[in-house]
Amino acid sequence: MKKLKHSKFKNTGILFEMLVRQIAADTLNNRQSKSIDLIKKYFNKRTELHKELALYQTVMNEKFSTEDKANQLIEAVVATQKQLNRQLLNKEKYNLIRDIQKNYSIEEFFKSNINNYKELASTYKLFEYQLADNPSDILRTRHTLVEYVKTPNTAKAEVQSLNEFTSQDKDIRLLSYKMLVDSFNKKYTNLNTSQKKLLREYINNVNNTVVLKSYVDSEIPKLRGILQKYVNTITDQVTKIKLKETVSLLDNIKNSKTIKDKQIVSMLRYYELVKELKKV
Repeated sequence: MKKLKHSKFKNTGILFEMLVRQIAADTLNNRQSKSIDLIKKYFNKRTELHKELALYQTVMNEKFSTEDKANQLIEAVVATQKQLNRQLLNKEKYNLIRDIQKNYSIEEFFKSNINNYKELASTYKLFEYQLADNPSDILRTRHTLVEYVKTPNTAKAEVQSLNEFTSQDKDIRLLSYKMLVDSFNKKYTNLNTSQKKLLREYINNVNNTVVLKSYVDSEIPKLRGILQKYVNTITDQVTKIKLKETVSLLDNIKNSKTIKDKQIVSMLRYYELVKELKKV
């Protein structure tokens, strides 16, 4: 019986996700993103990759309240995917992966964690294999997707908004992007260098989660040293005790296996605390 294998390098949903994240990282670092050209070339409406991506997104975004309807959706999506031009689809994937390798380190490009990786992998298996290849594995895979489609999606409105945005005219999208950047710059003009650098590293997490963890770990001793100096100089005992407790909480961040949103927010607050202490 055939063993069903998943390949993130050939998973259209993951390929597109990585390209979008790479654009975000390149933009933040003031680099011309080659991923934009790759998306235009391989995911325009004339390509088989575009058609398959739409099917991946249907599975990821659609929600039904009953198992029967969820099953019908999965069956319809799989049936539609089987009608794609397989030879052309495989050729487009091969060329896309080749171009990614030309422009990026393939290991770094795919290093980022993906929240719905399990569901994307399950979709890939249903697209690539037949029931006869491994009946038990196919049924488990289908069950995974049915349960996912049945699960309420609180982010559905955001996903729909993103889909609507990406379908807009290029000029409209460029204008919207400019407004977004201007809004961000206006809102965060008071961030100091340390806070801005942390945010830069956080967004670069789309490339390498290990680098983000390493950066945060390197910053914690610096923060601890600065805060400890204030602990030693503050005369008010209540404030001194509270500040000691705050310093001790830095270990919680350092001991985290991965850096998530809450740790980044905590680090930003520590930097903000240092700013306020300097004023005093």
